[in-house]
Amino acid sequence: MRVYVPLTLSGLAEAYKEGHLGPTPLTAYAVTPALREWYVSDDIEELEYAALSRAAQASLRLLAVDPRAPRRRVVVAVDVPDGQAVADPDRGLDQSALGEVRIKAAIPLAKAAAVHLDADDAERDVAAAADALGAADLGDDDAQFTVDGAEDHELLWYATQEIPNLIE
Repeated sequence: MRVYVPLTLSGLAEAYKEGHLGPTPLTAYAVTPALREWYVSDDIEELEYAALSRAAQASLRLLAVDPRAPRRRVVVAVDVPDGQAVADPDRGLDQSALGEVRIKAAIPLAKAAAVHLDADDAERDVAAAADALGAADLGDDDAQFTVDGAEDHELLWYATQEIPNLIE
């Protein structure tokens, strides 16, 4: 099963240093039955993109609580055994938990398939979105527009061998 782990660049640097994604339990995003039902598609690429997008939103939340982290969303794609990523059945249809899974064991970073990261030119919009997230959660339409602006930026794909250059 492919899972998408939301991080920050600081979190990616820590994972690189430690050699694994953690601490556990990890929250990640994947193509879950609830995500399939919500997205109403059988196209696995579209569904995986939806899970990646959910992880990017979670990365933005991590940025909102870590003002020292560089303002770029980071998502690590990892393939794990099917039983290792578990969706909470009680939150299955909760809109905020769509695609969310928990992983109880640390994942060796060597198992990562790719890293997805904002380009440098997204930093201003991502920073504004992270700052506006709290107000958007409270229903502020202008703040939500700012948060949505971060999603206008596609995450770039990087091979895992490029991680040392990404965290410099």
